[in-house]
Amino acid sequence: PVCSWVLVVFLSLCVSERYVVAGAFTQSLDSDFTFTLPAGRKECFFQTMRKDASLEIEYQVLDGAGLDVDFYLSSPSGHVVASDFRKSDGVHTVETEEGDYMFCFDNTFSTVSEKIIFFELILDNMDDGEDPEDWKQYVQGADLLDMKLEDIMDTINSVKARLGKSLQIQTVLRAFEARDRNLQESNYERVNIWSCTNVVVMVVVSCIQVYLLRSLFDDKRITRT
Repeated sequence: PVCSWVLVVFLSLCVSERYVVAGAFTQSLDSDFTFTLPAGRKECFFQTMRKDASLEIEYQVLDGAGLDVDFYLSSPSGHVVASDFRKSDGVHTVETEEGDYMFCFDNTFSTVSEKIIFFELILDNMDDGEDPEDWKQYVQGADLLDMKLEDIMDTINSVKARLGKSLQIQTVLRAFEARDRNLQESNYERVNIWSCTNVVVMVVVSCIQVYLLRSLFDDKRITRT
C-alpha cells in the first residue's frame, strides 16, 4: 500500500509539476557582492523592494587600514533608516515600502587606504502577488492519501530554507576567513619591516660604539725620543 501511495503522489506531482515548482520555491532571495572602495570615495547601491517585504543587509570590511567604513541605508522617501560610523561589520533588517532603497559605503574619511568590502542582501516576501496555492486545484485525489501533498510541500520548503541558510552562513564564514587572513598578512609584513629596522639600528649602534671605544684609546700625541 505504501508503494501505491508513493506512485500516486509521484504521478500527481508530475501532472502538476510546474505548479508545484512555483509553490515550493517562493522563498527568500539572497545575493552577495565584494568590491574595492578607493580612499576618499563613496559607493552607493540600489535595491527595488515591494511593500511589506523584508530587506536584510550584512556587510564586512575584509581588508584596508583600520578595517572600518561608514554605512547608511535610505528609504525611497529619502529618510535614513539605518547607519553605522567607522565600523568593520554590521547587520540591518528593515520592513520595506514600495520603491528603491539606497545603501552606501563611505570611505571619504580615509585619504590613503582603500577598503575591500563584502555585503550580502537577503530579500523576503518578494513574490509577485500570485497565489502560491493555485496549483492545488490541478491535483485530484490527493485528499484520499494519508500523506498529503501539503506535507510534502512543507518538507520541501523547509529543506530549501535550511539549505539557503547554510549557504548564507558559509558565505559569511568565508568573508570572516578572508578578513582574518588579510589581517594576519598585514601583521606579518609589519613584523618583518620592524624586525629589519631593529637589525639595521643595532648594526649602526654597534659600529658607533666600536668607533667611540677605539677613539678613546687612540693616542694621537707625538712622543719625542
